[in-house]
Amino acid sequence: MIVLLLQVEELKSSSDVNGNFMKVAILFSGGKDSTMALYKALEVKEDVKYLLSIKSRNDESYMFHVPNIHITDLLAQALDIPIISCETDGVKEEELKDLKRAFEYLKSLGIEAIYTGALYSVYQKSRIEKLGSQVGLKIISPFWHVDELEYMRYIVSLGFKIIICGVAAWGLDESWLGRIIDDKTIDELVELNEKYHLNIAFEGGEAETLAIDGPIFKKQIKILKDKKNWHLDSGVYIIEDAVLVDKNL
Repeated sequence: MIVLLLQVEELKSSSDVNGNFMKVAILFSGGKDSTMALYKALEVKEDVKYLLSIKSRNDESYMFHVPNIHITDLLAQALDIPIISCETDGVKEEELKDLKRAFEYLKSLGIEAIYTGALYSVYQKSRIEKLGSQVGLKIISPFWHVDELEYMRYIVSLGFKIIICGVAAWGLDESWLGRIIDDKTIDELVELNEKYHLNIAFEGGEAETLAIDGPIFKKQIKILKDKKNWHLDSGVYIIEDAVLVDKNL
């Protein structure tokens, strides 16, 4: 875990000279990467004040995760962290104005930094960092350029329960929708990487995910009603109804 350990050390420098950690918010979609960004912020003792969820009306948003974004409100309750939700039409580049307004609002609330789940997308990371600079917020992406296979194994080893809620790549058929990511799943992704060059962490847009339980959750998500929408070679898994339940159930 050399890469991950090095990143933890780097994040320790986010405290000030007196050892006080920053007031931070997490750009949060509910997917594995934003959930891991939250995990890392909590691990290094940041003062996590808010989750920020951007809900796009455009399924083809270039910037924001879309499948099951409506579940972020329930996830915030499960995590026991306040959430700020903002809507956007999801028009390319124009959606950045909505994100900037959200950043400005967070800044007005005393937030000093935003954690993101960026792994390799320069398109997203560069735009978020530019907005952060304009508003006066530090942008922290704790898993930037992490080894994808090591990262996926790490998520599973921590006990996070991640479901696949969207697929759009060779080798990922309808049977992958709603599937839990475990070590067997990762083994299959390694095989698909060798055959189709599929990114194991889905950084090429191969799949979308949702975290429904994990070590930082106070409650877990229980899915009551769902559906799969499949179109030729891609599809989404939609949670229509879900509730919070105690962790021991």
